[in-house]
Amino acid sequence: MTGTETRHTAAALAERFGLAVHGAPDTTVSGVGTLAGATEDQLSFLSNPRYRAQLSTTRAGIVVLREADAAGYAGTALIARDPYVAYAKIAALFEPASDAPAGVHASAVIDPTAQIDPTASIGPLVSIGARSVVGAGASIGPGCVVGEDCVVGEGSRLIARVTLVTRVRLGRRVTLHPGAVLGAAGFGLAMDAGQWINVPQLGGVVVGDDSDIGANTTIDRGALDDTVIEEDVRLDNLIQVGHNVRIGAHTAVAGCVGIAGSTKIGRYCLLAGKVGVAGHLEICDRVVVHAMTMVSASITEPGEYSAGIPAQPTREWRKNAVRIRQLDSLARRVTALGKGET
Repeated sequence: MTGTETRHTAAALAERFGLAVHGAPDTTVSGVGTLAGATEDQLSFLSNPRYRAQLSTTRAGIVVLREADAAGYAGTALIARDPYVAYAKIAALFEPASDAPAGVHASAVIDPTAQIDPTASIGPLVSIGARSVVGAGASIGPGCVVGEDCVVGEGSRLIARVTLVTRVRLGRRVTLHPGAVLGAAGFGLAMDAGQWINVPQLGGVVVGDDSDIGANTTIDRGALDDTVIEEDVRLDNLIQVGHNVRIGAHTAVAGCVGIAGSTKIGRYCLLAGKVGVAGHLEICDRVVVHAMTMVSASITEPGEYSAGIPAQPTREWRKNAVRIRQLDSLARRVTALGKGET
């Protein structure tokens, strides 16, 4: 991909990001690309050793890599302890900057009790409800709805069609991607004489500074206390966060994860795709849960946890499925043998 037309030399990038130059320091790039697809005008990176062989054929003008991988490489390289992190910082230089103008679009509808900072940008067809506050430099994109008693913090961005239902408070520099819904009613029900009645959801949602919430992700407001997303949390697309959940700082959650109500997830955790977390549990800090795992009990020790069954040929799966159904009978027979029963 090519970003802006701004050009950067290897020497300038090295100085800016604390890297070392291997090769020609005056090599310039104006974009980024993969090792296999980059051109001479682009920067790439090598982080996964599986792609090491592509170094000999890449056309990239600059490659970010570890010192050990630079040995024998004839091209220009930037030496980094963690090439992926260094690449992420460099690639941001080529990402087109948002150019949302300050001010309120003529088609926006804003309640007279709302407070809009004059440096904020309010886009087309935006609705902002009573007593809500939009901070300095915030950007509310097309079709967004900010309900009553919400706060959009300084420098935060609602890209498009984001809905803050009610009592949602965003910190500074929070990004919400299209279709995200925060502050909808939590799934609180009580059975009364054979019929469901809804339990009022009187709390809100609090999102900490520098968090990023993906497209079509939903975060329900709390029943009494708030649902809390701490600072620098990264939520992928299509995630469901139930009411009164708390997600600790610097945790990342991949797509299609479901987190049931009143669960607490610690700091620096990673939840991979399609993980399910039952309600009223606690997951301690620095836990990694692998894809397709169902967490049905609290996790009190840091580490990696897995339960998903990897794909296998259908014929093998069918045989194993039959054997799984026989496990109880087999266990009973083993127990009986251990007791000397026949």
